[in-house]
Amino acid sequence: MSARLKLTISYAGVIVVSGALLLAVVWVFLLRYVPDNVITPGPGFYRQRGPGPPFIPNRFDLWHAFAPRAAQALAFLLLLGLVGGWLLAGRMLAPLTRIADAARQAADGSLSHRIRLEGPRDEFRELADVFDTMLERLESHVAEQQRFAANASHELRTPLAISQTLLDVARNDPTRNRDELIERLQSVNTRAIDLTEALLLLSRSDRRNFTREPVDLSLAAEEAAETLLPLAEKRQVTLEVTGERARTVGSPELILRMVMNLVQNAIVHNLPDGGGVTVHTAARPDASVVRVENTGPPLPPELIPTLTEPFQRGTRRIRTDEHAGVGLGLAIVHSIVRAHDGTLDLAPRPAGGLVVTVRLPGTRQDPSPTGAQQPVREPSPVV
Repeated sequence: MSARLKLTISYAGVIVVSGALLLAVVWVFLLRYVPDNVITPGPGFYRQRGPGPPFIPNRFDLWHAFAPRAAQALAFLLLLGLVGGWLLAGRMLAPLTRIADAARQAADGSLSHRIRLEGPRDEFRELADVFDTMLERLESHVAEQQRFAANASHELRTPLAISQTLLDVARNDPTRNRDELIERLQSVNTRAIDLTEALLLLSRSDRRNFTREPVDLSLAAEEAAETLLPLAEKRQVTLEVTGERARTVGSPELILRMVMNLVQNAIVHNLPDGGGVTVHTAARPDASVVRVENTGPPLPPELIPTLTEPFQRGTRRIRTDEHAGVGLGLAIVHSIVRAHDGTLDLAPRPAGGLVVTVRLPGTRQDPSPTGAQQPVREPSPVV
């Protein structure tokens, strides 16, 4: 049976049972006190009213008069319960029908439909609003994945097209320098490998299929700074690490990659000469924080929200050397932070540059200054 029919039968059953109880009350508290035998008036009644004996109904007479009317009343209540219950159940279940229609359209691939249920904020309204919110997020996620797939296909097609062009040129020009061709092919192939590894890392962090272990953000910051110090010296950028121990729980490899991406981006997208990068870690009562601040050219506020999107390099962010990345640095950072239930905040510096603040769920800090520290891990390749 459908839910509407079940509710109809339930409504009718409640009405009939209530009517039967009322009739039972009449029988128990009224008719039971009427004598069951023939009732005759006393001698004084004849002297006052005349010689004819009056008719005084007993319990049997009253029951025969009461039972047919009670049965008719119960039949009317049953009919009223069925008809009224059917109409009332249909009206009550109408929001569920709209929600089911929206779910059916979403299953067919139409995610733009919204229920937008009117009326008071009851359980059905709350369910419809939650369903609309789910559809909105799902539509946004699908659009983001489609855009990412299109950008990734374009980025992967570029090195393959360059390799094909180089091979065609070499085949049509046998006198071309072979060493130069091999070097250029190696550079293009390295970039394709870096892009593929970045895409795999991004996919892994989105799936959250990693083992969670205790991690100290201060150690990750020191390791990232030590690994990227030659790049900072090459670009004449001052690199400084400050702060205190900030412990969290997560993947040591992913968190190290997150910090290294932040530091590398801060070094690469900096002033041409005399720039600076500061990495600061802190332990808050409810979070462990790592903040990376760098000098650089001024960034317009409307550009900041787009920096975490895949293949977005910002103003004048072009690939001019081997350290410029593949456009997934902050996208990977955002994915890792989200996978660890943290928050990522980007803010432009008034004097130019960027301040990136990552907050991850903290753990209890060890007050002992001689507490055991995590061993330094081997640095991972930076994207």
